[in-house]
Amino acid sequence: MSPRTRSVRRLATALAGGAVLGVTALAGPASAAPGCSTAWGSTPEIANGPGTGTVDEIRTGQHACFDRLVVDIDGAYGDDIGYRVEYSQGITHDGSGAAIPLRGAADLHIVVWNPAYTGGGTATYDPANDAEAENVAGHRTFRQVAWAGSHEGVSSIGLGVRARLPYRVTVLPGPGDDARLVVDVAHTW
Repeated sequence: MSPRTRSVRRLATALAGGAVLGVTALAGPASAAPGCSTAWGSTPEIANGPGTGTVDEIRTGQHACFDRLVVDIDGAYGDDIGYRVEYSQGITHDGSGAAIPLRGAADLHIVVWNPAYTGGGTATYDPANDAEAENVAGHRTFRQVAWAGSHEGVSSIGLGVRARLPYRVTVLPGPGDDARLVVDVAHTW
């Protein structure tokens, strides 16, 4: 048996037994929990709604199969939310057009047709640090949430993710006259 054949056999045996440290270290965190669906896609999701109500909160959460970002819309009256969610080559600040660098290998741009200010111009959502609108340390998929601003009745969020992974967008009515735009990004394909 040639030295090359022996090396290939050793590598195959090690991989089959899970003994190669680099492979197991990479496979461990990226593997999906049992029962996780990866039937979602990564193409743009768009819904044209009238955009009543104002953005008043952004929050994140972690689940067994995905990381979740929620945009609370005050006064949206059920599911009255228009949005566009898509992977982008970069995120810019609404109004100024300044580039917003995001951590992660892919940038997800979340746009809602709702302002983050009242008719009188008072902010309804204004994070202390636009570049770190939410703390996502410890999330498996999210790397950064950046507030890209609200201009002319449209609000934008930049979501830095670990890789271009499948996502789904859902609008949930309530509580009361509020609604929530929910963006789930899967941990794996």
